[in-house]
Amino acid sequence: MKPGTRVLLVEDDKSIARFVELELEHRGFSVQCAYDGLSGLGQVQKFGPEIIVLDIMLPGLDGVGMLKRIRQSGNRVPVIMLTARDTTPDKVHSLDHGADDYLTKPFEVEELLARMRALLRRAQGEEILSISDLRVNTATREVRRGERKIDLTSREFELLEFMARNPRRVLSRDLLLSRVWEQDFGVGTNVVDVYVGYLRKKIDQPGEARLIQTIRGAGYALREG
Repeated sequence: MKPGTRVLLVEDDKSIARFVELELEHRGFSVQCAYDGLSGLGQVQKFGPEIIVLDIMLPGLDGVGMLKRIRQSGNRVPVIMLTARDTTPDKVHSLDHGADDYLTKPFEVEELLARMRALLRRAQGEEILSISDLRVNTATREVRRGERKIDLTSREFELLEFMARNPRRVLSRDLLLSRVWEQDFGVGTNVVDVYVGYLRKKIDQPGEARLIQTIRGAGYALREG
């Protein structure tokens, strides 16, 4: 991430906006704030942000409406959505309209920064996700464990990439369904378990430390031990 990277923050709560603005500027970002969707659209044209942090609940034109207009104009700038409601429909709706990631309020600034850095690296085609000796190249879609190359199907790669973007985090089956398959298969489906099984056979071979962990009653996590 180069110094002075331009960030547009669109947040109607001015106290939150000011706090995040100061934190980002302290870390070398160049930050412009807007407090409603229409003003935010104007700043997209005027400021030319390299990444946008966009609240969903905005006066007038809401965040999803602003996002739709940005994407309809052909602008592929990375966008992180902020939502006060930790519900799957809100997240899926934002992702369906072109968001790159989302955060639920309240959030830690360090998590926002980590997600921003990841999106900026991906936009620059430089992103390699690493967990122990596992390497996931999101640009070439190559996966290696040590010197061993691992061949994955498209869906297996999408599942591994999402897990690698959330290392050590316990990921529920419902979350994986909504983010990787982008739908709800309904109660009782075992598609996540099946694909985790496929991944585990390829990632965790005999003699290697197990990286794909089953958290009983909660889901799965990609981490050592």
